[in-house]
Amino acid sequence: MAKHAKRPAEGTGEPDEGQLRGFLQTLGDAVDATLVQLVPTADGADAFTWADREASGDLARLTTGFARRWLRAEPARAGDPLPRLELAEVEGWRLIIASIQEPSAERRGALVAARPAARDWSMPERAFVEMAAALCGVVAATSEAAPSHERRLDELVTTIATDLMSVAAATIADTYEHVLQTLTEFFTVDTSLLRRNDHERGVSVLVAEWPRRPEVPDPDPLGEVPFEHSDPVFAASQTLREPLIVRPDAASSDYQKRIQDASGVPAVSVAAVPLLREATTLGVLAFVKFGDRAWSESEINALRAIAALLAQLQARVEAEHQLQVNAYHDELTGLDNRRSFLERLGSVLADRRARPVALFYLDLDRLKAMNDFLGHGAGDRFLRALAGRLREAVRRDDFVARLGGDEFVILAENVGELDDALRIGQGILSAAAEPIAVGGHPISRSASMGVAIGYPGESTVDELLQHADVALLEAKARGRNTIQPFNEEMRAKVEARSEIELHLANAVATGGLRLFYQPEFDLRDGGLLAVEALVRWQHPIRGLLEPDEFIDVAEETNTIIELGRWVLLESCRQLATWRARYPDLALQLRVNVSPAQLISKDLVSVVAAALADWQLVGNMLCLEITERAVFPDLDQVLSTLRELRAIGVQAAIDDFGTGFSSLAQLKTLPVDVLKIDRRFVSGLGADVGDTAIVEAIARLARTFQLELVAEGVETGRVIRELLRIGCHRAQGNLLGRPVPADLLASVLAGERLDVGALLC
Repeated sequence: MAKHAKRPAEGTGEPDEGQLRGFLQTLGDAVDATLVQLVPTADGADAFTWADREASGDLARLTTGFARRWLRAEPARAGDPLPRLELAEVEGWRLIIASIQEPSAERRGALVAARPAARDWSMPERAFVEMAAALCGVVAATSEAAPSHERRLDELVTTIATDLMSVAAATIADTYEHVLQTLTEFFTVDTSLLRRNDHERGVSVLVAEWPRRPEVPDPDPLGEVPFEHSDPVFAASQTLREPLIVRPDAASSDYQKRIQDASGVPAVSVAAVPLLREATTLGVLAFVKFGDRAWSESEINALRAIAALLAQLQARVEAEHQLQVNAYHDELTGLDNRRSFLERLGSVLADRRARPVALFYLDLDRLKAMNDFLGHGAGDRFLRALAGRLREAVRRDDFVARLGGDEFVILAENVGELDDALRIGQGILSAAAEPIAVGGHPISRSASMGVAIGYPGESTVDELLQHADVALLEAKARGRNTIQPFNEEMRAKVEARSEIELHLANAVATGGLRLFYQPEFDLRDGGLLAVEALVRWQHPIRGLLEPDEFIDVAEETNTIIELGRWVLLESCRQLATWRARYPDLALQLRVNVSPAQLISKDLVSVVAAALADWQLVGNMLCLEITERAVFPDLDQVLSTLRELRAIGVQAAIDDFGTGFSSLAQLKTLPVDVLKIDRRFVSGLGADVGDTAIVEAIARLARTFQLELVAEGVETGRVIRELLRIGCHRAQGNLLGRPVPADLLASVLAGERLDVGALLC
């Protein structure tokens, strides 16, 4: 009961009503309940209720009725025990109901807690309510006793129960000793012990004792006692269900000898009470008196009640521990997770006295191919086996964690130089590459690894993790199956990238972006066919930046959605301005669309609104997508392209030929244009392979009746080859560089490109 509650009147058999409601409020605050109610078994008995301001009388009637029905329910099968705890959702409320039983197992009522259905009950909260119900059962059993020693037993149990209700895992060891001290002094015994049964190992383990022995033998004969081939007392504790009383006589000679060997005391009497959880004996609470001592029935009942409370406490602490384990460990592999890793890394880097640390960032190569072939279940088994392999490969004190997917990190402390880190990393890579048997197949996957050195007191968590990640990307770019250390060149790139990330969003919002336009000409007569809108960033310090310097950052930070929207709207506005100035202008606008934009739900509505706002026709706009944008979500891409075609907007595949996945999809992709990648165009007429590729793409375009545009035209030789192949649409610096809108005035007014002059 609550520590501040009033004691019942001396000699009465009922608890004080204020004390009881104080106890219910304490429980309600502890588990964050809206209402807590104690419902006696007898139909005519009143329920005791505590409720916060959110609760209504209807809720109290609801919980009372539910508890009455629950108490009357019979077990599903004859002979089965009645349930001790149940969860239910009733009319928008989530209830937890626990049986109030005396140590004799007689059911006296139910303890109910309720709160809104949106919030479930956690395992520690369930254990807390069950423990409170056990306390109510103890009070019910002892409150009817005569006011004397038995009344003091009631007070003892209530005091201990109140102390146990606030115990957490971190303080449980001290609590055990405090409880044993209280009980030892109350019962005037010489020592008390709490023991835990380790059923897997078949031993009884000493958890706490009072008083502590001044000299403990090594090995301690009381520390771990095997059940098998032990004396009858310890052997009985394995499955003990009822209290066991041992007094000095011939039947307990083996036990008396073990105690004498451990403590020097020749004869003792013992009361041992089991800690029970359903059919399992968790351990025993034991009291030892030097010489002989008799135990009354009321004392044994009080000890049974305290043992029940300790069993409930153990269940609650185990639930808290399991939640802690789940919060800090990866469910699939059992390794520490990202949260655990970040806390460990932060702790290590905060210790200025520590030596340098090495952070290894490991990523498997081509795990997806294995998943596609053997299934994701096989991939999971592979990752579990790899996790064990990594634990074995690292040093004893190294820290291994899984960040997610096929990404792992290893933190190695006390590393001297980079060479030491590289040797450690190479050993990890070698271990990771060893075959692992999965579904009867020996599977091996190489790994790529980045490593960065951190200096406690100087390096930060984010900085070190970013450095290792950048080094990992470099390792993958260099062909995989390798380890790459972070270096100063990468540091400069990271700093530049961080600066870009910091200011890019502001540039989009405040007008720091600029649009340049590159013309596309007809190589047969030099006429202007289209312009491609290309974004630039007028950086306040670094000057005008090309897209390659910031588009990747925009994509990774999701700034690309707003950036792409701005490019679309601004280029449509510019096209409308040109059309107003040059009424006879027949020109198509090409705008690049990122993968993120392409799969966004509102792209089509944004495009339609832009066309309507600037009074443009759909076929005046062509959206350019890359091959890599097509396949992450093919169904969504197909849906978007079909909706765009329905409003007249065309689509082009940019940089065509750099990927091969979309070749098989040309029959179904609703696209209108293929743009040949500049890497193949530049080799036309000079490289047999490039020429063959461009000729194949041209035949493919004709087969599917698609327009063909060559990018990156830089020489007259390339122009001649394009005309020979039958590709007459082209853009490139030789034909016209990207320029601001006002510098396109002459070609927009009708001036044609002199293609013949370029062939000379």
